[in-house]
Amino acid sequence: MWLSRPLVLAPRRRGLHLITGEIQVTLPELRKVHCGLLHVFIEHTSAGLTINENADRDVPWDLGQVLDTLVPEDFPYRHTCEGPDDMPAHVKASLVGCSLSIPVAEGRLRLGTWQGIFLCEFRDRASERRLMLTLQGDSHAG
Repeated sequence: MWLSRPLVLAPRRRGLHLITGEIQVTLPELRKVHCGLLHVFIEHTSAGLTINENADRDVPWDLGQVLDTLVPEDFPYRHTCEGPDDMPAHVKASLVGCSLSIPVAEGRLRLGTWQGIFLCEFRDRASERRLMLTLQGDSHAG
């Protein structure tokens, strides 16, 4: 089985937002996959994707604070026409990355016990975000 499906995420404030559930709802075919891989790609240059702890809300908040410290808005950027948060968002997106590959086995994403998929929103007033989900794998026998 191979399939590709878009997922449009509603606008969110700056921060890391758990989206594992939205991905699973968008791909009910995951339940049919015996062995496979899900590729998640974000079609933007000012947001990213990461897998991290989903049990403690402090973890995504802390990660956001570290990224804001590493990539300050008051750096003398040349690209400033889209506001003070735009160029730092591009830098953070390059550091975090734009895609993830997640194993699928026995009908579910094989994330670790405390892992979740996060949208990393780096803009203060972002628009909706578009993801492309590509699922490949062998269906259950029978």
